[in-house]
Amino acid sequence: MLKITNSRCFSLAFRLACRFNSTTTSASGFPGENSDLRGDGAIRRTELYGSTIEQTYSGVLSFLRRNYTRNLKGVDVAVTGIPLDLATTYRPGTRFGPKGIREASVQLAELKTYPGGLDLFEDLAVIDYGDCWFDPGQPKTVPIAIENHAKKIIDQNVFLLSLGGDHYMSYPLLKAHVARYGKPLSLIQFDAHCDTWPDTYPDSLNHGTMFYHAVKEGLIDPKTSIQVGIRTYNDDFMGVKVLDADWVHRHTTEELVEEIRNRVGDTRTYLTFDIDCLDPAFAPGTGTPVCGGLSTAQAIAVIRQLGSINYVGMDIVEVSPQYDHANITALAAATLGHEFLILLRNKKMVDKSFLFGNH
Repeated sequence: MLKITNSRCFSLAFRLACRFNSTTTSASGFPGENSDLRGDGAIRRTELYGSTIEQTYSGVLSFLRRNYTRNLKGVDVAVTGIPLDLATTYRPGTRFGPKGIREASVQLAELKTYPGGLDLFEDLAVIDYGDCWFDPGQPKTVPIAIENHAKKIIDQNVFLLSLGGDHYMSYPLLKAHVARYGKPLSLIQFDAHCDTWPDTYPDSLNHGTMFYHAVKEGLIDPKTSIQVGIRTYNDDFMGVKVLDADWVHRHTTEELVEEIRNRVGDTRTYLTFDIDCLDPAFAPGTGTPVCGGLSTAQAIAVIRQLGSINYVGMDIVEVSPQYDHANITALAAATLGHEFLILLRNKKMVDKSFLFGNH
């Protein structure tokens, strides 16, 4: 028994030594293993590309441990947080969403991608731009603050991935992207709610009506837009194609992907993923949970096959950590964000016509 125990200890010690030895080969599959930099890469790494060895349970947090900076020179993708919950209609707390997603991203930054085995950040220059600042005591100033924050990034030819935050944030983000790319954009929306309920108040902060305004204002084209996972009723979906959760459960991933591709075609498209698209069993940490939704595995499988879409921007919203259990909601959101970045990396390396903020 002592012999077996000693053998196991030696084996573990050997693996750990290789894990943190900067002279090891790439065979072990850990990004950053050849770097001399150990820990706090978010603030200590000087290069945009490459990874560093981190202790998953400690250190300075950023999304996927990327450089925490507002220097956009040479950047492909900027990740930013929108800590908003002023527009919620049920449970608040999504202002803590960006922080929760960053915390849940640490393991994803540790290994090569699955299933492709890519060292994602050898090819894609991603930074964490930090959070959008606004004054929650002055609600009417919030939308323009978010819009201007986004414009500062995308006007520098940088692709924007936003972490939320309640879903209202997509409205000023759409305005910023339309200002850059022209209107209308197509919308791919994963959600339990259509968010197109009528609203006669143009200045209202409501995370259930912002796409009503977006359609009315011509920010998105309903004829080339699609909503996936819907399981709440609306008298008028305003012409947006709806594949509700029942439809998704009755069809294959490939059939769903084909419907999405056919709907948006090659139009410029904004992707928004409300985490409540997932069933509460997979995402309890959200403000308005609705039973009967997608599983995390279903969502990931679909996203992985949407690489042909002409994306101009993306967001993940409605993560409310205080209602979460074991971080499973934040982990789902972080994983989806990671999958989005893989799509963008593949566009950069395979689809040479995709120029991020220049297209």
